[in-house]
Amino acid sequence: MASTNGQQEQQQPQPSLPPTPKLQIYSTASTGISPFWREKYERDAKKYWDVFYKRHQDRFFKDRHYLDKEWGRYFHVFFVVHYLQVGCGAGNTIFPLVATYPDIFVHACDFSPRAVDLVKSHKDFTSDRVNAFVCDLTVDDLCKQISPSSVDLITMIFVLSAVAPEKMTLVLQNIRKVLKPNGLVLLRDYAVGDLAQERFTCKDQKISENFYVRGDGTRAFYFSEEFLTSLFKENGFDTEELGLCCKQVENRSRELVMNRRWIQSVFRSTDGLNSSCISESGNKVALLGQHTNEPALNGSNSLKEPIDGFEIDMSESIAVEMFSVPSSIDEIININLGECSFRIKGLSREHQHTCKSTGLMLWESARLMSGVLATNPSIVEGKRVLELGSGCTGICSMVAAKSADLVVATDGDMKAIDLLNQNVVSNLEQPILNKLFTKRLEWGNRDQIEAIKEMNPKGFEVIIGTDVTYVREAISPLFATASELISYHESVTGVSKPALILCHVVRRVDEISILSTASQFGFRLLDRWPTGMSIDSSQNIISSWFSGSSYERDLSYVPLNILYFHKQ
Repeated sequence: MASTNGQQEQQQPQPSLPPTPKLQIYSTASTGISPFWREKYERDAKKYWDVFYKRHQDRFFKDRHYLDKEWGRYFHVFFVVHYLQVGCGAGNTIFPLVATYPDIFVHACDFSPRAVDLVKSHKDFTSDRVNAFVCDLTVDDLCKQISPSSVDLITMIFVLSAVAPEKMTLVLQNIRKVLKPNGLVLLRDYAVGDLAQERFTCKDQKISENFYVRGDGTRAFYFSEEFLTSLFKENGFDTEELGLCCKQVENRSRELVMNRRWIQSVFRSTDGLNSSCISESGNKVALLGQHTNEPALNGSNSLKEPIDGFEIDMSESIAVEMFSVPSSIDEIININLGECSFRIKGLSREHQHTCKSTGLMLWESARLMSGVLATNPSIVEGKRVLELGSGCTGICSMVAAKSADLVVATDGDMKAIDLLNQNVVSNLEQPILNKLFTKRLEWGNRDQIEAIKEMNPKGFEVIIGTDVTYVREAISPLFATASELISYHESVTGVSKPALILCHVVRRVDEISILSTASQFGFRLLDRWPTGMSIDSSQNIISSWFSGSSYERDLSYVPLNILYFHKQ
């Protein structure tokens, strides 16, 4: 065990515990993702969206009934008969329109086969009203599914942002082939300066300028007005309307003010001879929920010019439907792991960019490790287990508690700890509940480390951390803390030796830096997953965890890594 002054009482000296750093979970530096992952996200874009719809089905967005309120005049005035929904998703826009306009015929495409299947399985789907098909607009010719120059109106609702900017031209050229002369494209999409972009930047998930990858592998581009109008003009469209919309969503209980920004615009297909012309009411910035003297988008029923001092208002449902920001950001997340099922209160993955604390959401790495522990209880059976950075969900700790002798779930964020306590009590029963303890632990905090040592003087035989390695300044305190708390009292050898298991997505901190820091604190990499990427001789420990399960196959393209360390 370590003495109180932080020096290791071992034959081989270990680095002393660094001073407790004042860490922000989001660092300000940003270097972007590596070329390997940039290419992988592009290559597997369809797979990531397919997994998204597999998980969320049709529950991610509410039905978009606002579309008729926002753009209904175009459906009425232009007597729309043939309509194309690009990126139809699960059909949340399609079926409200079909119900509203009995004479409309809808073409609906998405490059996720699962999304198209959801449309076809909808209770209101009928082939004489809806033509749903799989299409990657950067590759597949729309004219194979839709007659050229036959569509009156096209909507693109948060779709173009999912395409790599260098391929957006291919999309616009493709849709223009099926659009009638003077046909319209109605677009709503993310704008530069949106809260989510700020969160992406801080977490270093940048692919290229204004283009980022989410934690689930899907991507988002953030448009400036200049970029968007130039993009459409170069591909044969005039700008009819253009507006930058802003809304502040406040969560008072968490003292958060979330600034959401999006662009709403209308483009008309031309012969390419006319110059782009923005309507007089377009190109205005409306800060929704704040006083402003500028009119908002022309004809919009949700964006209103203030009268007699009233503030511009916009239905909260727009924020819910477009950005998944409900009035309360707490949600119940259902997690099913075979015999282990949990109902977790926390911030869902869809809302992860609306909160400063990363501990209030469920990360993919935690899902993976909890599944591994559920199917391989021998990893922790009869052992003392510590989870570092468990967050509010604590699912790894709760799964481990079913077979371990002792489990301590820790996090440095007190809001995460408070919510974790609620989740533990609501999901576990005696005697399992008596085996799981929650503690606040800021890595490198001497008092908090000693408090955990007092409750478990022998140290921990298994230490688990999921997505705890993406802030460079936190890596050294992380391994120093693990070195202090891992057990030194085991004489057994092999895979039963005390282990540190980390599961993460490689972000700004490269793996070489992680392994180098681990070595400084006496940790040796024994195995890793996926296989074939190890820099050390594999002991085939992790691969056995996936034996006979579908995990490895299902996650073959998910950018998760597992590192398995022993203490030297």
